[in-house]
Amino acid sequence: MNDSRPSVLIIDDDPQIRRFLRAGFDLEHFAVHEEPTGQGGLRAATLRRSDLIVVDLNLPDMDGSNIVERLRAWSTVPIIVLSVRASDEDKVKLLESGADDYVVKPFSMVELVARARAAIRRQTRTDHGEMIVKSGPLSIDLANRAVYLDEERGTLSPKEYRLLQVLAKHAGNVVTHNTLMKEVWGVRHLDNSHYLRILVRRLRGKIEKNPKRPQILVSELGVGYRLTNGNEAR
Repeated sequence: MNDSRPSVLIIDDDPQIRRFLRAGFDLEHFAVHEEPTGQGGLRAATLRRSDLIVVDLNLPDMDGSNIVERLRAWSTVPIIVLSVRASDEDKVKLLESGADDYVVKPFSMVELVARARAAIRRQTRTDHGEMIVKSGPLSIDLANRAVYLDEERGTLSPKEYRLLQVLAKHAGNVVTHNTLMKEVWGVRHLDNSHYLRILVRRLRGKIEKNPKRPQILVSELGVGYRLTNGNEAR
């Protein structure tokens, strides 16, 4: 019988972390495979299909960011990076090199699994061309460029819709400030970050029940913004 469980490849040199991750993913019905080195992880990624790769940033034989870059040369598999480095600069660098998400150590397994499922859902939408993205009471119909809040159609400006569209395509995962600036305004306006803050404020005014306490379009301080996925927004 075929194993229909989502599969995760863990690349981490710490046996205790691997045991912790294996136990947590096993409980959530993932098929788990482990590799203690970067080279072994890259080899396993080419030999076995994975729905998700979780990689530690500090490996004995190579930096996790190099693994992300090498995987992104040929694969779109969702990648979550584990790291003790918590600086905004590190997070932005990882996301813009191709990681889907990052989790800073120490972390809870509940948080990691939630981010893992969000990354897998995003990839599934991309693979299957799903055209409707939901975040709590918000529905974005990408095919018809329509937005509904509690089933009532809303009206957005072209820039507001473009911002929401980019976030919807990565729903559940953080999108960096620079990525959003490039996608909405183009590379010539990368230095005009205040454009993004103003646009986010306007958009929240239209899609959030309480724009001062956003539940749909949330900030990842110093890094970017994230559209919460599915029932996460309440």
